[in-house]
Amino acid sequence: MKKQLFLIGLLPALIFSCKADNPTPPPDDGKADGTYVEYFTSYLGGDRTAYGTDAVLAADEVAEKREVVWDSWKAANRALSEDKLAVLKPLEKTQSGSFDLTAYEPNAVMPYYYGTKGAAKPEAGWPLFLYLHGSGSKANEWNTGYTICSRFDDAPSAYFIPQIPNEGNYYRWWQTAKQQAWEKLLRQAFLSGEIDPNRVYFFGISEGAYGSQRLASFYADYLAAAGPIAGGEPMENAPAENCANIAFSFRTGSNDKGFCRNELTEAAKNEFDRLQGLHPGYYEHDIQVVPGATHTSIDYNPTTPWMKNYTRNPYPKYVYWENFPMDGRYRDGFYNLYVKERSDDGSARSCYEMTIDGNTVDLQVTTMTSEVAERTSEWNLAKTYNKTHTPATKGKVVVYLNDELVDLTQPVTVRVNGREAFNGMVELNTANLINSCAAFFDPERLYPAAVEVTVR
Repeated sequence: MKKQLFLIGLLPALIFSCKADNPTPPPDDGKADGTYVEYFTSYLGGDRTAYGTDAVLAADEVAEKREVVWDSWKAANRALSEDKLAVLKPLEKTQSGSFDLTAYEPNAVMPYYYGTKGAAKPEAGWPLFLYLHGSGSKANEWNTGYTICSRFDDAPSAYFIPQIPNEGNYYRWWQTAKQQAWEKLLRQAFLSGEIDPNRVYFFGISEGAYGSQRLASFYADYLAAAGPIAGGEPMENAPAENCANIAFSFRTGSNDKGFCRNELTEAAKNEFDRLQGLHPGYYEHDIQVVPGATHTSIDYNPTTPWMKNYTRNPYPKYVYWENFPMDGRYRDGFYNLYVKERSDDGSARSCYEMTIDGNTVDLQVTTMTSEVAERTSEWNLAKTYNKTHTPATKGKVVVYLNDELVDLTQPVTVRVNGREAFNGMVELNTANLINSCAAFFDPERLYPAAVEVTVR
């Protein structure tokens, strides 16, 4: 087994700036509409009121109106007072920046490296890799991350390599302040036009593996693939069901017995195997408990070359979303689903399973409770679970639609738990483009149509 060489001493000692070297570009509002910019400005300021009904659109007007909405979103973000993402430069120049997260956590400033590998940007934009380091000294771990990420065989690529803001017991990559950092990263990367929104990859080593495993389940709708290395979360913290449409790599040594990481990785493999058998074509994965490898001898090199082969499908016709809380925080949306009212009461989890066949959307909404079925041989950690699903009796869900999901020139049927909740022609409206833009901040997910359904 090839051992990792931590060449910390080779890292340039000088960090050019703890703030992003990001000169303000000349204003270019493109096709921005002042009314939309005003709405987005209020939204970014914390007003989450939905945009009301706007102009009804003909099918041949959607593409142009989508540009107007996205340009309006860009204009509102450009004017927002916040740390801006550093300008992309080759990674060897050690371009750095920082995100101030003190609004969410005391003394939380996240420095990062941000740069590219490879001579030429792909036509669709750079694939973006987020790397999360382990739990040693944060300065050493950050420098090590820069070194190993620089040599992974995944060019052309862009890398965001953060240093965890603070240290201490039970301090993790998935807690609220860090969630804000990942959402800022995605939002600003998409706005830049430099990043391919369908080729975003999260991965990490040791503590970074725990983080990337949770984040993969929480943010699967933004990812093409994820790749924890030498970790092992109990599956309750990172439901595999949510990963139906991403590629999932997971590599842990068979002798990596700390916190039973080897056992929990094996449990993850079994669960992904089970789900892939139930849903052929989904749950692509390469999960290995590597014979003889320990926590420090596991080979890091195979993960990113494997992940880079995968591209996100932003419009899957099968979606499973167990809306689990991460540090007490829930997502409001996932792929083309947006929850206006959750179906659970806090003692269970709301689960949404969507299948689209032709012009029929079947949405199963349940509340889920679980109990531990099996525990690890040491540490008494939960290893497998039995889940009980009960049809939900309350809740409101917006199902966003576009031409990739259904034929919008024909009637659409939406069924909720077997009950017909909508049947008819779906109106195309600019308000749907605006609301989905605000909800997902994703250039691929500006939907012209939506059906709101009530769960009964």
